[in-house]
Amino acid sequence: MVVQLSLETGDIAPTEETGSGALVFAADLAYRLMSIVNVIFYGDPAMGNGWVLIDTGLPTSKNTIVKTAQARFGQGTRPAAIIMTHGHFDHSGSLEALARHWKVPVYAHPLEFPYLDGRASYPPADALVGGGAMALLTPLFPRSPVDVRQWLKMLPPDQSVPAMPGWKWLHTPGHSPGHISLFRESDRTMIAGDAIVTTGQESIYEVMTQKPEMHGPPRYLTPDWEDAERSVAMLANLEPELVITGHGPPVRGEHMRACLHELAANFSAIAIPEGRPYVLDPAKPGKSGNDAYR
Repeated sequence: MVVQLSLETGDIAPTEETGSGALVFAADLAYRLMSIVNVIFYGDPAMGNGWVLIDTGLPTSKNTIVKTAQARFGQGTRPAAIIMTHGHFDHSGSLEALARHWKVPVYAHPLEFPYLDGRASYPPADALVGGGAMALLTPLFPRSPVDVRQWLKMLPPDQSVPAMPGWKWLHTPGHSPGHISLFRESDRTMIAGDAIVTTGQESIYEVMTQKPEMHGPPRYLTPDWEDAERSVAMLANLEPELVITGHGPPVRGEHMRACLHELAANFSAIAIPEGRPYVLDPAKPGKSGNDAYR
């Protein structure tokens, strides 16, 4: 039985369109929906102290991202860094083009390096997870790695986030081996990547309408459900006030947190596709994730 955790209209964080094409949902955070996935811009244009791009959308997103950044931060602007929550095609689609264009460092968890330096492809999608036509289309999704080894850098071992003071990165695997989320404790703002999503991804209807619901990671590209469950529990325990995910609108408040806790408490019933969970050996860098920081 599929359990749905519906979010209410009041759970959606207010947004403002400032003319850049991005929707501003906090003084220093804006996002733009690139067809099916969110690209996030960190930085307050009024402060003039630089900005960071978080994920890079689809292969067709490069020009839109550049134009959006110029409209928000000024002509000729470039970020201090690109932060990757993970390297699936809808998050890294324009990474190579943007890294070449801006020539800026790209930061990721070392367990994600094989998919970002050309060494390995992700495991195949699981098209039979059910829930809609989007899942059935997943065999057509690109799996090949991108190659940005020239700019690729390891996230700092102290969990700080380059050019994002006050933020820390969290290893939230499951959807991918090196998946990360970002958290700012001062106002409990969370950038969750695909560790959780706030609209269903298996149904084309939900993808198109962006119906607000609390979900676990997209089912068709999540190879390790045990890790995914632990990651959701970690995020719920942080009691976030404002959350933006890779798919769906930014959400906030007490009811959102209640839905997140229910997802964590009943993860098997809500998130894991019945009879379809799978764990495949991921590609690995030269050292384990913890050893890579020693």
